[in-house]
Amino acid sequence: MDWLLAPIDPDRAHAVGLIISLHGRVMTLAWVIIAPLAVVIARYLKVTPRQDWPRQLDNKFWWYAHYWGQMSVFWLSMIGLGLILTVAAGGTTHGRLGIMLLGLLLAQVGLGLRRGRKGGPTSADGNPRGDHYDMTPWRVFFEYAHKSLGYLLILLSVGVVLLGLWQANAPRWMWAMIALWWAVLICGAAIAQTRGMAIDTYQAIWGPDPKHPGNHRKPIGFGIRQITARSESDKLT
Repeated sequence: MDWLLAPIDPDRAHAVGLIISLHGRVMTLAWVIIAPLAVVIARYLKVTPRQDWPRQLDNKFWWYAHYWGQMSVFWLSMIGLGLILTVAAGGTTHGRLGIMLLGLLLAQVGLGLRRGRKGGPTSADGNPRGDHYDMTPWRVFFEYAHKSLGYLLILLSVGVVLLGLWQANAPRWMWAMIALWWAVLICGAAIAQTRGMAIDTYQAIWGPDPKHPGNHRKPIGFGIRQITARSESDKLT
């Protein structure tokens, strides 16, 4: 227990004020817990285990979890930034990379707001045309950019968190708990990947029938599962 409670660097004291402590806890909640969990949910739970897919389509569980999760990351990050700016100017490597991380986060939020119209046969206004359903060039660009930037943010956040822990000379139990959480997420993602749960977003929403225009192009992203299916007219012949 004494070993776990001791700081990672025994030659330095672990002495941080209340503001820095709150900053660390808020950012840990945002970037260690919520952000990667929201990414894992979005990648592997577009079709949930008990969902009768493709008879049941467009399960929005992943959408709400991902949207509200990442919006929570945004607002928690703004709170964390506001806290640290009251006591520090961000001149350290941790601070500079943290500012870069938040700048990319702002870009990701702006990109998400410009993702385009969904469309599709079940569109609320009855118009099937939409950037997502038609997989317009803008939608294709958005998906490549959004996914690439999202994974970049997660990787960059790992470095920022570790630098923050080192700068604060955090006790060993904090390092251990964060490492354990990351290990759980990585193992869970690996299991889900081997089970083929990384289903193409387009097919999760509209199914694999080739009558849908987006099913005529390869899925966007590495390791994404796409199912080839005959059209309903072909099934009747």
